Amino acid sequence: MSSIHDIIKQRILILDGAMGTMIQRYKLEEEDFRKGWFDDHHKPLKGNNDLLSLTRPEIIKEIHRAYFEAGADIAETNTFSGTTIAQADYDLERAVYDINYHSAKIAREVADEFTAKNPDKPRFVAGSIGPTNRTASISPDVNDPGFRAITYDELVTAYKQQIHALMDGGVDILLIETIFDTLNAKAALFAVQDVFEERATELPVMISGTITDQSGRTLTGQTADAFLISMEHFPLLSVGLNCALGASMMRPYLQILSKNTTFGVSAHPNAGLPNEFGQYDETPELMAEQIKEFLDDGIINIIGGCCGTTPDHIKAIAELAKNYQPRVVTVEM
Repeated sequence: MSSIHDIIKQRILILDGAMGTMIQRYKLEEEDFRKGWFDDHHKPLKGNNDLLSLTRPEIIKEIHRAYFEAGADIAETNTFSGTTIAQADYDLERAVYDINYHSAKIAREVADEFTAKNPDKPRFVAGSIGPTNRTASISPDVNDPGFRAITYDELVTAYKQQIHALMDGGVDILLIETIFDTLNAKAALFAVQDVFEERATELPVMISGTITDQSGRTLTGQTADAFLISMEHFPLLSVGLNCALGASMMRPYLQILSKNTTFGVSAHPNAGLPNEFGQYDETPELMAEQIKEFLDDGIINIIGGCCGTTPDHIKAIAELAKNYQPRVVTVEM
């Protein structure tokens, strides 16, 4: 089987779409988040979607399957909040290994099933590593600007636990995504490096930042090119952007990344901006029309969807992308 390093130079790879958007379609209740694992847990768990890899694995499998059927090459694990830091809100730090291991295993099984059916289109699993719900660079207390709710070392420890479990479960790629604080991402990369050394093995790493609004900056104030400079010391498969913006608003920042990096460039934008009810209205056709501009510009190697996107969105994007050549990657991988 060709390695992802080779394939990224040959064709545009398709990343899957939103996990949370698909989970919402199942209209799940509290019991679904407890079943067989957390029946007696003392806190409400509804909405802690990562737990569904344990309590309702058949749902997560169905979602992965739907995205692969739509044309995705890469499935993200259901582990966006799979750190002890994020799970502390539910007093479920003890569940972190199981969440990541089983999420990776589920995605691995479905990916292997699709690769076996069509060996010319191998399917990959990306271990999703979210930003946590704490920031190392900004105080959460307006009256105490020097205060930090998390330390760099605490982030490294939490990320290492998650990465070990994802690798034990069989992921092909590590995806550090939705980065709003570059210091958090640096802690994640440091953890990756540590784990690779401990295990004497390496995986491709994707980095994806979040430009929070039309100011063109991350939450902690970095521009797209400053973000890139902060990350490019690490040998990456790709650097890109996801979340917060729809495709058309993301385009100028992707152009900056494409112009200034030798790595692959990835994007998984939202299906537009949320409406007043927090829903995403952008149709697959409208989103694909905007992504066509990325492809016409030749700035993309990996393309998928974030909030509000569904298998229909991914199908429209995949159909479009197969007519284009990927952006030229110049770095030796």
